[in-house]
Amino acid sequence: MIKLGVIGHGGRVSSVINNALRKVEPDLKVVGVVDPNEETARSRLSEDDRTDVVFYESVDELVRRANPDALVIGTRCGLHTPFAIEAARYDLPLFLEKPVATSMEQAIALERAFENSRCQVVVSFPLRVSPLCTLTRQYIAEGAVGNPEHIMSVNYVPYGTTYFDYFYRDFDSTQGLFLQKATHDFDYMSYLMDSPVLRVAAMASFGRIFGGDKPAGLRCSECDEAESCLESPANRKRNFSGGTLEDHPCLFSRDCGSPEGGMNEDSSSALLEFANGAKGVYTQVFYTRRDAGARGAVVSGYKGTISFDWYKNEINRVRHHAPFSDTVKAGEGAAHFGGDLRLAYDFIGLIKGKNASQTPIEAGIMSAYACLAAKESAEKGVFIDVRQIGQE
Repeated sequence: MIKLGVIGHGGRVSSVINNALRKVEPDLKVVGVVDPNEETARSRLSEDDRTDVVFYESVDELVRRANPDALVIGTRCGLHTPFAIEAARYDLPLFLEKPVATSMEQAIALERAFENSRCQVVVSFPLRVSPLCTLTRQYIAEGAVGNPEHIMSVNYVPYGTTYFDYFYRDFDSTQGLFLQKATHDFDYMSYLMDSPVLRVAAMASFGRIFGGDKPAGLRCSECDEAESCLESPANRKRNFSGGTLEDHPCLFSRDCGSPEGGMNEDSSSALLEFANGAKGVYTQVFYTRRDAGARGAVVSGYKGTISFDWYKNEINRVRHHAPFSDTVKAGEGAAHFGGDLRLAYDFIGLIKGKNASQTPIEAGIMSAYACLAAKESAEKGVFIDVRQIGQE
């Protein structure tokens, strides 16, 4: 049996445990939890775990008394770093949710904490290990495009309202959507180009769609405009436009923040320069709906072009100098396009000493550095050099 210690038993981590880790290793048990909201955290546990689990006040107490085989961190984003720094003291495999850090101070502290740590980490980057991405990487390695010179990635998010009508609207916690969303994408872009991001220029739009002057604390059930508002539960249901169909906080209220004081962006884009000289373009949009959703990349070189889209679940390959083009279809229905299950195999294998992590802590830190550079660039309107691991 694998004994798991959990720090922050939120919705994402409970889903990973119950729907991914247990598919790979059914004989797994949550033996200890650190979470200030015990009632909610307990409700997310499986029935078997709920019977014997013990809640602890600290990570140290959890490790000493529950004696887990591995740790999982799924707290709110701003707490990922401090708890990961604690976990670095123990020789236990760690599953760490992204973003691994939300500020430069956190990212540098995290890098230093793991410099001499024996703690092996699986960062929650399911896109990198998803079947479409790994097959694309294989094609590139086999010379399908020649030397990869350019990558263009897009993320048209059909569920973007969650960043304005859910707790993710708290900018103090999220620090913007480069860190929340692009951390996935910058990681898989670097993975495909086999090179870290060296320099970034970025722009973002704030308050043009979401946010506004509606009163703080306003909910749909209390609003006089609920019948006409496209974001009310009734209209979302009528229009099949997605998002929660329950009563929710107003997306156009002062609670969403402000461009001056900080808020999540409606959209943002970045130009990327990789250390190997290749270039990239990235765009993420958070007001997209329905069939307009898209997430994927186009990688090109002199010999060919490869493109893929996770929503279409396919890869397209074009040979530039031969009259052949291919389309490869992937399987359907897996969480995070199959990446969560691959992360689960990776983590269980790490616990059993059978493999190394495909998404190590260095990948998480490098992505955080790139996202922080993009955030700074959007704020200042200039190119920003990306801090590299090991840099003084």
